Amino acid sequence: MTTEILGVIATYGLTLLLAWPLARYIVKIFKGEKTWSDFMAPMERLFFKIAGINPKEEMTWKEHLKALLTINAVWFVYAFFMLMFQDKLPLNPDGNPGQSADLAFNTAISFLVNCNLQHYSGETGVTYFTQLFVLAFLQFVSAATGIAALIVVFKAMKEKTATKLGNFWEFFLKTITRILLPISIVLALILLFNGTPASYAGKDTVVTMQGDTVQVSRGPAAGFVAIKHLGTNGGGWFGANSAHPLENPNYVTWMTEMFAQVVIPIAMVFALGMFVNRRKFSYVIFGIMTIGMVCLLIPSMQAEMNGNPAIAHMGIQQATGAMEGKEVRFGPAATGYWSTVTTIISTGSVCGWHDSMMPMTGMMELLGMLLNCFYGGCGVGILNYYIFIIIAVFISGLMVGRTPELMGHKLEAREIKIAAIITLLSPFLILAGTALSSWVLAHHPDADWVVKPSSWLNNPGYHGFSEMFYEYTSANANNGSGFEGLGDGNVFWNISTGFVLILGRFLPIIGPVAIAGLLASKKYIPAAAGTLKTDSLTFGAMTFAVIIILTALSYFPALALGPLAEYFSLYR
Repeated sequence: MTTEILGVIATYGLTLLLAWPLARYIVKIFKGEKTWSDFMAPMERLFFKIAGINPKEEMTWKEHLKALLTINAVWFVYAFFMLMFQDKLPLNPDGNPGQSADLAFNTAISFLVNCNLQHYSGETGVTYFTQLFVLAFLQFVSAATGIAALIVVFKAMKEKTATKLGNFWEFFLKTITRILLPISIVLALILLFNGTPASYAGKDTVVTMQGDTVQVSRGPAAGFVAIKHLGTNGGGWFGANSAHPLENPNYVTWMTEMFAQVVIPIAMVFALGMFVNRRKFSYVIFGIMTIGMVCLLIPSMQAEMNGNPAIAHMGIQQATGAMEGKEVRFGPAATGYWSTVTTIISTGSVCGWHDSMMPMTGMMELLGMLLNCFYGGCGVGILNYYIFIIIAVFISGLMVGRTPELMGHKLEAREIKIAAIITLLSPFLILAGTALSSWVLAHHPDADWVVKPSSWLNNPGYHGFSEMFYEYTSANANNGSGFEGLGDGNVFWNISTGFVLILGRFLPIIGPVAIAGLLASKKYIPAAAGTLKTDSLTFGAMTFAVIIILTALSYFPALALGPLAEYFSLYR
């Protein structure tokens, strides 16, 4: 166990060490300063020329959002039809069929919104062509979309008064060519040299150690796995995701994939302070996010290392901890760390089965996604945190009797209403979806569907409720992980989570960009003696309190019905 814990500490430390220079590099890119990647400029100019885009033409916040939403709509249509007719496309050595309309709808949206909520198994549900030219493509562009939106907010926070906030297309393309693509190549090479396949051949015949002959899927997985983690996407090339020995062959690849998930979210926090020349402000945000992560991480790792109390009650020793659903190569401590990181960050990849985690770990995973602002995904983590900053500034202003201000701009009714709507959106989507699925299960268990509701849950009772609650939470948080005891590969879950995916992705992007754009257009007010300092520990604590209180008020009843009830049932 000590070795596992030291491995976790070393992995996080390495990530933190490399996130700082990456942040400086990111800031130089979007400030237009010279970097080593300037050799990509001719290719970027070629793309802009072909597309008829002038990258130096600055946009208002509304024009940014129009460009973002329009191009995402085009990508959805492209992905939807490609997935439906993938059996008629090349690079399909295993003869996998096309997806049904409802599954293609869910898959296209899921990868478009950086969620990758896979209601299929990678080996049989998609082909090499769609894995590479649809899903991997969407993993690049969805991550770039989130980062480009965040850079708009950075620009708005930096300017004293401005209506023009850079060019979305420039932010978007540079994110891919200067950040995602070069780092992904390095990560893919590390994975490749450690055993992750990069072959275009079909299934391989293997004789196991016990003499069974099995067909083992393979394919060009190394590059796919690299961007799935770097872009905080999370979709697995194989159905078992990073618990699969080809997708995650050894501890080196485990550390590589863990580093890839966390490095950009942390770097973007540091980049915020560098970009707007308020480094102390970013340190406060980083500190609160890290405290939040640790508060979720310690109970998870402790629960998994201590084992199952119900098994201990039978007199069975669990020297290696709770090993059900764990990879013996990594163990419970490393799996607990992965499960926390993959849910606070919107990656959603797994190196162990979340359905088999202890109830306390399951609750920490849920909380990571319900909060959805401790580091978070590429770009959108800070966008979510930004909403809580707006609310904290508003409440703090009311408490001291002053007009709330953020970085020299007054917060007024319009901005607060937008923040309030975005804050209420997640509880509505998650709880309404969970209530709907619970009602269907309770009142129409034998509905004559392809998959009857009575067959949805592999585990009845508290855990079954958590499975449904988790599915909508994961969809809303653009996470993609699941309590895989849920039978979600059917029309009900494909359609219902599909709409949660759309709303849970784009409205939380629209809201912060709109607020930042509105604030930037207002008259700048220089700081005075009575101005609220947003870079103080006091304000950081206030923001943390707002996050915890709003989450508790929204979700405690659902958590009590699911993981909390299951936890206490083990000690009866």
